[in-house]
Amino acid sequence: MMQPGTFEITSQDPESSARCGLLQTAHGQVETPVFMPVGTQATVKSLAPEEVSGLGYRMILGNTYHLNERPGADLVERRGGLHRFMNWPGGILTDSGGFQVWSLAKLNQITEDGVTFKSHLNGAERFMGPVESMEIQRRLGSDIAMLFDECIPYPAEKTYAEQAVERTLRWAARCKEQPRAEGQLQFGIVQGGEFADLRSYCAEQLVNIGFDGYAIGGVSVGEPDELILPGVEASVTELPANKVRYLMGVGMLDQMLESVARGVDLFDCVLPTRIARNGSAVTRRGRLQLRNAVWKEDDRPIEEGCTCTTCRHYTRAYLRHLIHCGELLGYRLLSIHNLHCMWSVMADARSAIRSGTFTVFRQEFLKNYQKVAEQ
Repeated sequence: MMQPGTFEITSQDPESSARCGLLQTAHGQVETPVFMPVGTQATVKSLAPEEVSGLGYRMILGNTYHLNERPGADLVERRGGLHRFMNWPGGILTDSGGFQVWSLAKLNQITEDGVTFKSHLNGAERFMGPVESMEIQRRLGSDIAMLFDECIPYPAEKTYAEQAVERTLRWAARCKEQPRAEGQLQFGIVQGGEFADLRSYCAEQLVNIGFDGYAIGGVSVGEPDELILPGVEASVTELPANKVRYLMGVGMLDQMLESVARGVDLFDCVLPTRIARNGSAVTRRGRLQLRNAVWKEDDRPIEEGCTCTTCRHYTRAYLRHLIHCGELLGYRLLSIHNLHCMWSVMADARSAIRSGTFTVFRQEFLKNYQKVAEQ
C-alpha cells in the first residue's frame, strides 16, 4: 500500500485545470474529484455507515468541536478511535473546530493561543486553539486533521482580514509541531476573505510551511455567490499541483463543477442531508421541494433515470406523504437520493475528465441546471 498522503494525478483535462487523482489515506484510497458527506457527530444523519459506503463513498467528515463536546475525545480514544467507534471502514477527515467556534459562539475572545467561547450545549466556558484542536483530532484518530484557523466572516474590513490571516499562519505553524495519530495527515487552510491578494499570500505561506494537502476555507460564509469562484481562483493559484485541494463547505452542484474546472479535488457540505430533513431533493436540474402540493398524485420518481434505491422504488406522491406526516423514512429516503445524486455527478465528472470531454459535460450540465428545479 502507498504511504498515507500520496496523491497521484491519473488524468488531466486538456481544456481546464480539472484532474482525476488517487489520495491514499491510512484507511484506503479515495478517488478525486469527489464529494464527502458530513458526519458531524459520528453519523451521516439518518443513514448507517454501511448505507453510506454502499452509495460509493470512501471518505466522510467528523467535527472536532462537536465530538469533543459529546461524547468526548477521550471516550472515543478509549474505544479504539473514531473509525471503530462508528464502524466506518473508510477515510475520515475532521474539521478543526475553527468554523464552529466562529459560527456557534455568540461571544468569543480571540488571543494568540486560541479562542475562549461558550458551549452551544450548556453555556460552559470552553477554550480551543491550535494545540487543543490537534490533540483532540489525534485522539479521534482521523485520517486527515484540519489545522485550527480563524474563519473570516463576510463582510469584513481588510485590516481585520489581514490580522486573521497572519494569526491563521502562526497557528498553522504551531499545529504542525503537534503530535499526530499514526498515518494522520494535516491539511492547511487558506483564508483571506474576499481579498484575492490575501488569499494568494496565505496559500503561498502555507506551502512554505509545508502540509500534506491544502483547503480553501472561508467561502460560502454568507457572501454573494459571485464571490465564491474568485475566492477559489485566488487560493488555487498558489497551491502545488501535486497536493490535494479541498474546497470546504461548498455543495451546490454547479459550484462544485466550476471548482473542479479550476483544479479542486475534494468537497464537503451538510446540504444533501440538511435539505432532505426539510423535504427537498438534489437533482441534476436543481433543487426539488417535495412538500409542494403539485406532487400529491405524482407517480414519477424524484428524478427520471436515477438508479438510487429511492428512485427505483418510491414515488414523489409517497415521499410527499411521508414528509407531511413527519415520518423518518421520508428523510432517510431523500438523504439516500441526495447523496447518490452528489456521488453520481462527481463520478460522471471523473469519467468526463478521463475521456477528455469534461468541458462538454460541464457546459451541458450547467445549461440544464437551475437553483430551483422546474419539473
